[in-house]
Amino acid sequence: MSRGLFIGRFQPFHKGHLHALKWILEREDEVIIAIGSAQYSHTLRNPFTLGERVEMIWLVAKSEGLTDRVIIVGVPDTNGEHSLWVQMLVSWLPEFDRAYTNDPLSRRLLKEAGVSVLPIPLYKRETYSATRVRELMIKGGEWEELVPPPVASFIKKRRLVERLRELTLATQL
Repeated sequence: MSRGLFIGRFQPFHKGHLHALKWILEREDEVIIAIGSAQYSHTLRNPFTLGERVEMIWLVAKSEGLTDRVIIVGVPDTNGEHSLWVQMLVSWLPEFDRAYTNDPLSRRLLKEAGVSVLPIPLYKRETYSATRVRELMIKGGEWEELVPPPVASFIKKRRLVERLRELTLATQL
């Protein structure tokens, strides 16, 4: 049984993330989804709480029939203490065989610790980017088509677009 590690902030979880998750699951029996920057929320870069991101991903996993193959875990940043980050992953997460990430620093730190790291093919990156989704939310654009339907429903139900717009106003003052 093989288990991969998929690392990201998922602010929010979009269709590109779902495509990556399915791609990893073609190679692994299970995937640990490690939600990074777990301690941050209510900022323009990290507007959603860890609990909100866990719930978004769980709703998608349920709708896709993947709950028996996915483990969702939050991981805080080490605030520049890079030498501690991989040690924290190893102690906080269930055991994993490989890591999947395109983040250069994460790749470097994991490789230096002897972890096998594979890149994830980017799926329509110009379209599916969490930064782009957040920008469209703020500007009133068509963001819903960029996220899986359960994520769009969750964001609307929890009025998270309004939060993002309020955060934008607060930073402009």
